[in-house]
Amino acid sequence: MNRIVLAFRSFFALLFQGVLPDEVIRALHLTRSAPAPPKPAPAPPPAARVSDGALQMLAILQRDSRLVDFLMEDITSYPDDQIGAAVRELHDQCRDSLARYVTLQPVIDGVEGTFAKSPSADAQVVKFVGNVPAKPPAGGTLRHKGWRAVKIDLPALGAKQDAAVIAPAEIEIE
Repeated sequence: MNRIVLAFRSFFALLFQGVLPDEVIRALHLTRSAPAPPKPAPAPPPAARVSDGALQMLAILQRDSRLVDFLMEDITSYPDDQIGAAVRELHDQCRDSLARYVTLQPVIDGVEGTFAKSPSADAQVVKFVGNVPAKPPAGGTLRHKGWRAVKIDLPALGAKQDAAVIAPAEIEIE
């Protein structure tokens, strides 16, 4: 009869309090174990580095047009017409990939070779070249429009994706 009473006391103590009473532990010749250590919090994902976007864009250009393969190959032994044909296709593929993820606009929307007013004296926006006086002028002959990224829409990197891997090695299984 004592076992039934202990069973009921144990059941209801665990149900309502979550622990066995000391009398039940002594009667059953049990010992309390140390509480389980708390589980460590999962490690936070690595912080995004400034270079991740640039590396991701390079990976996209490699994936879509094999740009890195082309740039890393020694092309001195190829004739110019063969290089020109390869570059034409590479150019189209790179331009399409860039346009898909980055919206670009000219810094100065003008005709190169004509007079253009400078929108800013900031060296990051406009670079004066030639005989530049100490005080930057209001304008001059536009040699390059410049480019500004107005929208960047890169896909999110996976939690375990290493941005430094531009293209994984490929191993064929036969």
